[in-house]
Amino acid sequence: MEDKAIVALYWQRNQEAIRVTQGKYGAYLSKIAWQILYDREEGEECVNDTYLKAWNSMPIQRPTVLSTYLGKIVRGCAIDRFRHRHRQKRQASEYALSLEELAECLSDGDATQEAVDLHLLGEAIDTYLRTLPPPARRAFVARYYYMDPIRAVAVDQGLGLSQAKSLLHRTRLGLREHLRREGFSV
Repeated sequence: MEDKAIVALYWQRNQEAIRVTQGKYGAYLSKIAWQILYDREEGEECVNDTYLKAWNSMPIQRPTVLSTYLGKIVRGCAIDRFRHRHRQKRQASEYALSLEELAECLSDGDATQEAVDLHLLGEAIDTYLRTLPPPARRAFVARYYYMDPIRAVAVDQGLGLSQAKSLLHRTRLGLREHLRREGFSV
C-alpha cells in the first residue's frame, strides 16, 4: 500500500492504518530501536509507542515521507529510553559509540552556557551533508542517524572496515571544519 493511502487511513481514524504500518515498516522501526537500545523488549515498546504517537499526531501532521516520519518518532523514543536507562552509566551501544565519535565535532563546553541554537546547528549539518558525495552522505547518515555499526556501514557501501572507518573519520573532520566556518565553537 502506498504511503499516501496509509496516511489517509490515519486521517480517517481507521485502525487498519496501524496494521498496514506494522506490516510495511515494522522491521525498519525495530532495526532503528535495536541499534540504539540493544534490547528487544524495549525496542518493541518503542515501536508500539511509535504507532500510538503516529495515530495521535496524524490528524495534525500529514507526512510526505511516512518512513522518515515514523523513523524520527521511533528514534526519539529509543534515545529517550536509552538516556533514562543509562543516566549514570555508559553502555557500549552503537548509540553511545556514535556519539563519542561525533564528540570531536562539537564543543567541549556547556551547551547551555554557549547557547547553541540546535535548529541552526541542524541546518549547518544538513548543509554540510549536501556537499558530500552520495556514498559519504549515506555512510554518515547510516552511522550517526540510524546508529548502524561501522561493519554494517562498510558492507552497505561496499567498503572494507578500515576504508569505512577512514571515510567516516574524514567526514567528521570535514563536518568539524564546516561547523567552525559557520561560527560554531568546536
